[in-house]
Amino acid sequence: MTFSKSTLVAATTVLLIVFGAAAPARATPSIVVDVASGAVLSHDQATASWYPASVTKLMTAYVALEAVRQGRISLDTPVMMSPRACGMAPSKMGFRPGSEVTLHNALVMLMVKSANDIAVAIAEGVSGSVEAFADEMNRASASLGMTQSVWYNPNGLPDERQVTSARDLAILGRALYLQFPEHANLFNIGAMQLGKQIIPTHNHLLGRYAGADGMKTGFTCSAGFNLVASATRGGRRLIAVVLGAPNPILRTAKTAALLDRGFQSGAAVASLASLPSSGPTAAPDLRESVCHHRGPAAAEFMAEIEDASVPVGSGVPLLDTLGGAQQQQMNAKEIAHLPRPRFEPVSVYVGRAPGYAGPVARARAPGAPVGEQPDLAAYAAQPEAGDASASPISKPAPDAISLRRAKHAKAAKAARAAKAAKAAKADAAKVDDVVADEPAAKPKAARSATKPKAAAPHAAAQKPAGSKAHSAAEPGKS
Repeated sequence: MTFSKSTLVAATTVLLIVFGAAAPARATPSIVVDVASGAVLSHDQATASWYPASVTKLMTAYVALEAVRQGRISLDTPVMMSPRACGMAPSKMGFRPGSEVTLHNALVMLMVKSANDIAVAIAEGVSGSVEAFADEMNRASASLGMTQSVWYNPNGLPDERQVTSARDLAILGRALYLQFPEHANLFNIGAMQLGKQIIPTHNHLLGRYAGADGMKTGFTCSAGFNLVASATRGGRRLIAVVLGAPNPILRTAKTAALLDRGFQSGAAVASLASLPSSGPTAAPDLRESVCHHRGPAAAEFMAEIEDASVPVGSGVPLLDTLGGAQQQQMNAKEIAHLPRPRFEPVSVYVGRAPGYAGPVARARAPGAPVGEQPDLAAYAAQPEAGDASASPISKPAPDAISLRRAKHAKAAKAARAAKAAKAAKADAAKVDDVVADEPAAKPKAARSATKPKAAAPHAAAQKPAGSKAHSAAEPGKS
């Protein structure tokens, strides 16, 4: 397919209007690897330190599955929600302390909902405490050759000490598929159902991109929008890692473009081991560009996406239905805008598996076997704020709240302040009435005659603010 010069100019103009004036491109980390061979098909700043956000949960899943393989815990073992787990910032399941969830159901909730409270319950269930589990994460990470990763918590909530790299995440994703092939479907769940509630995945490649079959998303303001994604075509599976995207649409678009190039070229440019590594360093903080000045950041990121038309008719039912026998031609940005596909949800539940009579995995002394039940409070409480080694994962994190929710919450706060000021002014007027010892009827009549003009615009401003406050209860995203 070819384009005229006028068409390209018009398309560029539209992109600048949508995403803001383009500044010089600032590349963010990415990598594409072949799972079977480990060959690197493309990479850009793949060894730069980065905040992992919720892709941390891939490491959590790896350690948990390794514990299952070692026989320390089973997928049917219930993990108990501790007060510390329940105190995590959103996104979360919101179960009460003492609730039990099988490890298998917990892993599904971890991958689909990206539940921060479930991540802590898994950590405590497997290792006894968050800190002991983080030690296991670091040992497993080192054994895999992830030389740029340091872990302090199992969910990826903000901790400036917790960093990784695109290369390390590719190593981790590859290890999950090669070492635990029987659990590959855990990363390919389009939706889960708990009771009557259906919760869809945050991975927008699933059901949209031909061959997309799994992995995990992540987001905080400091990290940007991260994605570890896998896709399989013709028996060949690739993993693409994209870090620091300014929004979910561009995250999906860039990942699709990188996978396209990987499947089309197939030529190795390096190996995972050959990429230079200087070890973990401080990660950049994208808070200003991702959560405050998104337009310029999106324009820069758009320069990284190859605007090439690629065939995606095979493997995407929605496109096949729309196009019939004719193969559709679609570029990466269009894939990101496709309607949300419908998935058959995987059912999960709270409580023990039917007939289960074994031990319960709960917070306990690190190293103690599953089933040992010491004083729960001694190990399940959040460490004191003065403890320098404690990971601040239970602090309310604005990074974990959707940008829309944060905007609505700010508007609601302003509306409450305006309402309080109005009430205070009315109270002051009543006091003045009493001090002046004036008849009650006169000032009320005067106020009723003069108030409407001043109050009308104020009342009009309160009505939409009230609706915004109501929508602020929407759940956060990952």
